[in-house]
Amino acid sequence: SFLQLKLWNKYRVSNIPSLIFIDAATGKVVCRNGLLVIRDDPEGLEFPWGPKPFSEVVAGPLLRNNGQTLDSSALEGSHVGVYFSAHWCPPCRSLTRVLVESYRKIKEAGQKFEILFVSADRSEDSFKQYFSEMPWVAVPYADEARRSRLNRLYGIQGIPTLIVLDSKGDVITRQGRVEVLNDIECREFPWHPKPVLELTDSNAVQLNEGPCLVLFVDSEDDGESEAAKQLIQPIAEKIIAKYKAKEEEAPLLFFVAGEDDMTDSLRDYTNLPEAAPLLTILDMSARAKYVMDVEEITPEIVEAFVSDFLADKLKPEPI
Repeated sequence: SFLQLKLWNKYRVSNIPSLIFIDAATGKVVCRNGLLVIRDDPEGLEFPWGPKPFSEVVAGPLLRNNGQTLDSSALEGSHVGVYFSAHWCPPCRSLTRVLVESYRKIKEAGQKFEILFVSADRSEDSFKQYFSEMPWVAVPYADEARRSRLNRLYGIQGIPTLIVLDSKGDVITRQGRVEVLNDIECREFPWHPKPVLELTDSNAVQLNEGPCLVLFVDSEDDGESEAAKQLIQPIAEKIIAKYKAKEEEAPLLFFVAGEDDMTDSLRDYTNLPEAAPLLTILDMSARAKYVMDVEEITPEIVEAFVSDFLADKLKPEPI
């Protein structure tokens, strides 16, 4: 039913069974990985399972690959990349190769940065083999409870995932993987999210994270993408700020898409008209699209389109 679909989308459920705990008074998500909670805390001793600070969840000894240990308090005052990964997963291995270089560049630039490997390997041996390639620190493989608590804290749904934290332990971005692959020179480190992204091969995976506003433009025309970005940016910033004030994630991601093979296949897949400019909201997980095909796109049109979408006033078409 429509209500079920709305709940699936609201909580971005991608696989089942899924158990999500909510604070009934505020409607805020307390914990996304309820199934791990029940496995880790069958007696309910940690109830109400709300998010704890990173420093508390990570507390304990960490390893270096030469066998040395250090206390997790050594991470304080640094930016930290919490890296969920495993040797059996090919995309993880290829990300690790890039990440080793990025880590070196960021350290050489004099930034305080550490990466914490949280293994999803299937044995201590494969953990050791994989960790031997990494110049950073790890949660000991045997400490399954702590690895699981970190998975729970960030609601990890799949690997590889790189969560970048600021020096206070607050999340800067959950999209560390996309950022690292998009910014090989690490010029944008620590990768504060941009309100509007240009759609690329490496960030297109974010289209599956929830509803996305995508403005398709004719990129043959120089400056068209930049103008489109300038048009959407203030609206995106306003929405992000509004939800941040409520300590919630923004309900939409914002993209500008030029013309290339990937954009063509996206249009084909979602069955969109050829027009440019074309203003859309695509919700891949709900297989729903909302399309605004007008001659000229103005800030007023974008603003009205977005607020109608957020107020459930738009009628979805199937993808």
